[in-house]
Amino acid sequence: MPRSRAFAQVDVFGTRPYAGNPLAVILDAEGVDDAAMQDVARWTNLSETTFVLPPTTPEADYRVRIMTPGGELPFAGHPTLGTAHAWLAHGGTPRQSDRVVQECGAGLVDVHRSGSELAFTAPPLMRTGPLDDADLDPLVAALRISRADVVAHQWVDNGPGWAALRLRSAEQVRALEPDWTQAPDAKVGVIGWHEDGGEHLYETRAFVPGLGVGEDPVTGSLNAGIAQWLAGEGEVPRRWTVTQGVCIGRAGVLSLTTADDGEVRVGGAVTTLVEGTIRL
Repeated sequence: MPRSRAFAQVDVFGTRPYAGNPLAVILDAEGVDDAAMQDVARWTNLSETTFVLPPTTPEADYRVRIMTPGGELPFAGHPTLGTAHAWLAHGGTPRQSDRVVQECGAGLVDVHRSGSELAFTAPPLMRTGPLDDADLDPLVAALRISRADVVAHQWVDNGPGWAALRLRSAEQVRALEPDWTQAPDAKVGVIGWHEDGGEHLYETRAFVPGLGVGEDPVTGSLNAGIAQWLAGEGEVPRRWTVTQGVCIGRAGVLSLTTADDGEVRVGGAVTTLVEGTIRL
């Protein structure tokens, strides 16, 4: 029989409430089977819905499963920050005062705490290097640009399968009107530098038609992988910020940092907007 379980819906990376990427969190998912999780994720119709479970390793504070409307992800960024925030707000007590350790399909992920601020350590990339023509050409066709528009490209896969393309400018990124019939299974991020010399370094857009998400509002995992790529090329400072979501009516900002050892952290605002129970 269904029972009431603690539920929260949080806004992640928004510069104001309702301007970031929403996440549904079921805070007590023990006993919920895979089919029910997928049903809930399709029903919420958000980029991701997470299910909090007891950890299977003593190093972790909790285990999370991350579901999209079209399937499960081993790791995702805004669900990592959003789940940690909701778990703490629901009374979760981490083993370490300065961090929450999340267990997910990609392993253990540290979520660092500094006051009310949260930032996750980017997990290692599972696939790197430039795209080959067989992978790049369909993406270029779907984005309705030319190969000459692509300044650089790279696999930045930390679980979801991301490829990243860098265009000439943020303006060109914002102007994209893709046709995903050309690449229906794409999982691609596109970035372009802001030209006005403002406070934010570049703009990102994320497209995931293969998982039932046409355009993701603000994407932690993609920006983490891009940051690792760009830091490795020496193209970013120690600290910078990124904008995402403007083309779909959002106002997302991500804060990124790199350390001497190459570690990348991704942070941003998280706000609880809905609290209650869900019958499941």
